[in-house]
Amino acid sequence: MNLTAEQIAAAIGAEIVARGEPGQPRRAIIDSSEAGEGDLFFGLRGERVNGGEFAPAALEAGAWGAVVGSPLARSSFAPHSGRKDDRAFPAGWVFAVDDPLKALQALARAWRRELGVPVVGITGSVGKTSVKDIARALLPGRVHANRENLNTEIGLPLTVLEAPADAELLVLEMAMRGPGQIAELAAIAEPQVGVITNVGPVHVELLGSVEAIAAAKAEILSALPADGSTVVPVDAGELESRLGGAPNLLRFGPGGDIEAIEQRVADGVTEALIATPVGQARFHFPFSERHNLTNALAAIGAGVALGAPLEEMADRAANIGFSRFRGERLELGDGIVLVNDCYNANPVSMRAALDHLASIEGTRRIAVLGEMAELGAEAPAFHRDVGAHARGEGVDLLIGVGGSARDYEPDELVADPAEAAELLAAQLEPGDAILVKGSRSAGLEAVAENLAELR
Repeated sequence: MNLTAEQIAAAIGAEIVARGEPGQPRRAIIDSSEAGEGDLFFGLRGERVNGGEFAPAALEAGAWGAVVGSPLARSSFAPHSGRKDDRAFPAGWVFAVDDPLKALQALARAWRRELGVPVVGITGSVGKTSVKDIARALLPGRVHANRENLNTEIGLPLTVLEAPADAELLVLEMAMRGPGQIAELAAIAEPQVGVITNVGPVHVELLGSVEAIAAAKAEILSALPADGSTVVPVDAGELESRLGGAPNLLRFGPGGDIEAIEQRVADGVTEALIATPVGQARFHFPFSERHNLTNALAAIGAGVALGAPLEEMADRAANIGFSRFRGERLELGDGIVLVNDCYNANPVSMRAALDHLASIEGTRRIAVLGEMAELGAEAPAFHRDVGAHARGEGVDLLIGVGGSARDYEPDELVADPAEAAELLAAQLEPGDAILVKGSRSAGLEAVAENLAELR
């Protein structure tokens, strides 16, 4: 970050209570055990622990500075603080603030403005990580995007602060678990392009209804400037009534502004002729899933909104790679294919994954499904519907993992991922195609890991 200590203090409204060496910090961190030379440590307050208490350890490890809640900063680091111990704290900048989390967010906003580059904000019930991954590959220039799941009120500002000074575009995924959170993230990111992948029954336990989820996702629209752009599906569902004031609306999907007018899947590659308001181009995508073609249309929509050359995006399609546990295709030998899609699950993404399983050549199709979390009182019905969809798509063996999975009405119900792996290892036949999917809390990544050891 090309920001001096004085600029940082001004950006976060801090009092400098201890001074360190001149220069700028190299990155922001929140875990003191990761501290190294040049780091700026933020001592966030947790439910049980005040992270500011670890500021001395971070500075001892070489951190450039620390942002600490005011009472602790003044009592521990300020000259003549009245400390009873006489040990000297390690040198470094110490900034006293009212709320270290708000300070982290404020500094991220300041760095985003210092960069002065376009920002694409991506939210939605499903597909936002895949859209982010595809956009990062397709969009030209030096693109900086979230790594892993740094998409929350803590993760997103850390992502922005990781952006190098020569970044030319930020692509930021925004997660949501309640009303006001997308607005909070958008206030930090200040996007020019807002992408809403879709709205479905995800987090309905927390928000109460799909309509409330649509309202929460639509918060990103209020953050867009008048000359910004909005990218949404052709079938926007509950979101539709909130699009009236959305700037420069682009719709993706069949019949939309961005659509695939021809498509062919062969050998794990999707070849598609994509039509847009600025012309057509033929893309060769390194995936075969239909839902990822939809995700690609959303990413291309963001590129069109930014004026990215269509042919250049097509040339970059081979660079697409997805985050871990999102549709990973594993070859297990004997023609057995396992799709490891266990990062998360909800009724929309579960149906899409089962549709993809049905498209895979195989002697049998096996689905290993864990629970779909945070669905509220309707959870049993959602699970039954997904189980029925699996049958309709020709799944030959349905294995449920965990108590909630009984509502899929599976052929086999097991207690945990380890037992699921043992059952699979005993029943696998050459040429089987397997889907492993469930909410993150189900821990189904252990199925593939244990299966590899058992075979």
